[in-house]
Parts: sequence; structure tokens; C-alpha cells
Amino acid sequence: MTAVLLGNEIPVRAAAPAAPAAPEGATPAGAATQRPISGSVHSWDLSTGVDGPGTRFVTFLSGCPLSCLYCHNPDTMKMRNGKRYAADDIVAEAAKYTTFIRASGGGATISGGEPLLQPVFAGELFHRFKHELGLHTALDTSGFLGARATDAMLRDVDLVLLDIKSWDPATYTKVTGRELQPTLDFARRLAALDKQVHVRFVLVPGLTDDPANVEGVAAFAASLGVVSRVDILPFHKLGEAKWEALGKTFTLHDTPSPGPAEVAAAREIFQGHGLYAV
Repeated sequence: MTAVLLGNEIPVRAAAPAAPAAPEGATPAGAATQRPISGSVHSWDLSTGVDGPGTRFVTFLSGCPLSCLYCHNPDTMKMRNGKRYAADDIVAEAAKYTTFIRASGGGATISGGEPLLQPVFAGELFHRFKHELGLHTALDTSGFLGARATDAMLRDVDLVLLDIKSWDPATYTKVTGRELQPTLDFARRLAALDKQVHVRFVLVPGLTDDPANVEGVAAFAASLGVVSRVDILPFHKLGEAKWEALGKTFTLHDTPSPGPAEVAAAREIFQGHGLYAV
């Protein structure tokens, strides 16, 4: 009998002999797999202001279970479209910038795609970013696969950037092709762990901008007690060319970006619940 694979886990067979002891100093992921950790990576970059505080080394993993209508990186949706890298390679690359990152009050963020589609690889990177490089760590996630984030992984995560794409379940499914509930469950778990959270909400005219929908996200975020910031992200069409290059239809082609007044109205709703919203 072979277990279902999650991300980078290896098969576990009921009759397999006991694995040899993990080498001294092995990371949690290394001890679990008994081999060097690797994953599918789309790219990495240095970013300021949008992926957590300060200047950050951002690793974009490939693969995502959602199919958001407004995704600006549709080329990250398929894991097979990424390039295989060892965790050693990514950590070595991040190490080149640690002095600059620390001076800015920044850190390391794992984004995607969806990092939790590769939970072992993501966990390895978080552990080494935090304990080897001494960097503040952030997980950028939709929360849909939050059940794959072990408590051990989350101990190595200082901040979660949580995308709550809609409060209305039907709208959430229309936007993402998936269900809302797993994201809410993960958010409540983060609150129980007293984990710092920044909520991200994409404001799409005619889709997510209904005041009742915004009110629902705001009330839920406020109820968690751990949300220190809300980023209201105006919908844009900067990724449309990527959709076309992939032979996909960008169905929001005729949807306008929200104006300053619409963004301000959404911000006021979040602020009305005592949240810091930008």
C-alpha cells in the first residue's frame, strides 16, 4: 500500500524496512525524507513593500490548486512548468543578500503559485532561512491547503500573508474554482497559534466589490485577533499577456480597475472594524 503523495513527500510502504537514522544536524524536512530536499521553483527575486516588511528575498514556487480569474502569474499554476532546485541552491542564493536584507528590516518570503502544494520543500526553506540565515520569514498563501502546513513548519514562519479572496462562498468559487471553507479553517488555526497575519483582498469591480462581501471579509479578519494589516489590492490586468502567451482566455478582459474612491470605500469598511488597512 502506498500513501498519497503531498508535495515533495516520498512514498511510504507498509512493509518497508526501518529507515536509517537521520544524520546529526539534519533539518526537520531532511530527517523526514532521508535525502536532500528539492522542489519546483518558478523564480526568485528581491522585493520591497509587497511581500512582507522591508526588502525580502522572495522564492516563487510552481504549482497552485486554485485557478483565479485575475491571476497575474498564470505561468506558476502548473508545477511541471517550474525548474527543479535543491534547497541548498535557494539558501545559498538568499545568503548573498542577508546583510542588505537585515539592514532594511526585511526577510525571506515563500510565495507562488501556492507554497503549500510543496509543503516539505517549503518547510525546509523556512527552517533554513530562519535558523541558518537568521531571517524573518513569511508565507504567502491562499490558505486552501492550510492543512498541509504542520505546526513544526508554522513555528518557522513569522508572518502569514493570507489571501481571502471573497467572503461569499459562491463568489469565492467563481473566482478560484475552489471552496472558501479551508481558508477560513486555516485562518482560525493561525489565530489559535497566535500567528501574525496580514490579510490580502483583491478588489474586483462587479465580482468582489459588493459592500456586503467586503464587510464579511472585514468582520472575519477582525474576529481573528491576529491581523495586523490588510492590503486592499486593486484588480489590474498586468498578467493578461501571460494568459494569452499560454493560450488561455483572460475572462476579465473587459473588467475595469477600481478607482481611488472605490478602494477608499473598501478601506473604510476594514477600518470600521478596527483594522489597519492600506
